[in-house]
Amino acid sequence: MFILAESFRILVVEDDRLSRRILCRFLKRQGYQVIEACNGEEGLTSYAAMQPDLVLLDAMMPNMNGFECCSRLLKLPGAENTPIIMVTGLEDEASVDWAFDAGATDYVTKPIHWPILRRRVKNMLEKTYLYQELERVNQKLKEHVITDALTGLANRRHFDECLDREWKRSLRDESTLALILCDIDYFKAYNDTYGHQAGDLCLQQVAQALKTKAAKRATDIVARYGGEEFAAILPGTGLDGALEVADRLKNGVRELGIPHQGARGSHDHITISVGVASTVAERDILPSDLLNCADKALYHAKENGRNAWFLSLSCMSCDTQASGPRR
Repeated sequence: MFILAESFRILVVEDDRLSRRILCRFLKRQGYQVIEACNGEEGLTSYAAMQPDLVLLDAMMPNMNGFECCSRLLKLPGAENTPIIMVTGLEDEASVDWAFDAGATDYVTKPIHWPILRRRVKNMLEKTYLYQELERVNQKLKEHVITDALTGLANRRHFDECLDREWKRSLRDESTLALILCDIDYFKAYNDTYGHQAGDLCLQQVAQALKTKAAKRATDIVARYGGEEFAAILPGTGLDGALEVADRLKNGVRELGIPHQGARGSHDHITISVGVASTVAERDILPSDLLNCADKALYHAKENGRNAWFLSLSCMSCDTQASGPRR
């Protein structure tokens, strides 16, 4: 494997100035970026500031020895997978065990055998690189599994998982949970009038508007529920808060100003109908009950002129109430 040495940063923590200079000079000749620290405290500070890819750590230093420094360093944010090579003149079994128990990845004795150190540093950095690449690939795969390819929103599978998770949280914490369903009005007519490519672009624009207007907190989830239908999960949100969001969604899509000459009546631009439900989870009702109530409210919005929201007054009965004035 060919990896450019200059893309890696190595932190050298060594209290002896001459030894530190020799180590740093050797590593720089290999092409690595080198950061120097003359004691354990400075090493911890340098790591936090520079986030190196590997640490060469002297074991015997005053005030804070390398074993303690190693243990503390691995507790820093992002450091848990950083390789640490302990460099020391100690070769007894207890010292070796102490180093690995402290979290060292490898152990090099003094006087240093330079070809061995060069190879160990290279091997560890290659393993680190492969691990990071694997993490990136796994993250992309995870995002692919939970993301709708067209809109970039959460997909139906992720929506179902999130609704189940937030329902359990609501049940445990006795907190409110709101659900909003949205449907693009006369979308089939839009596809028939402008074509499916324009329909895809419309879905993307509407999706981004909904995400911007609804997902104000990290816990809020906006998903493509299916076709031209979207959903928002709003943890810790009662009816008043959910209605504010519903109004933002309705107005936000209208303000996109996407022409729709295939719509009926006064609808000359893309609009959405919205169904809103909110409840505190109980053991004798299910997440699907909340979903059904939001769906019934959405149905009433579509049956009563569209470009409107309707809300469900009760998750148990699914009674509904009309929105305010429509535009």
